[in-house]
Amino acid sequence: MKHSPFAWSMMLGDLTLASWETIMHRTRMMADGSCTIGEYQRMGTEKLVAMQSAAIALATGQGHAAAMQPFLSKARANARRLRA
Repeated sequence: MKHSPFAWSMMLGDLTLASWETIMHRTRMMADGSCTIGEYQRMGTEKLVAMQSAAIALATGQGHAAAMQPFLSKARANARRLRA
């Protein structure tokens, strides 16, 4: 699927769903007061790390899919972790 013409669209869809799930869980945690300082810090640092990885992927000519992969990996991991 990685080299499929639909790979980019599938990644965007997966990223959207995983992000929505993560946002839902974190919003609930904020609303009920169970969101820890560590979780707030994670929200910022994971995006900075993903942006850095994406910039490197683009700068080295790896393409848009490689640049999106760090965001998708984190969003999926967060959704799984917060689901439990």
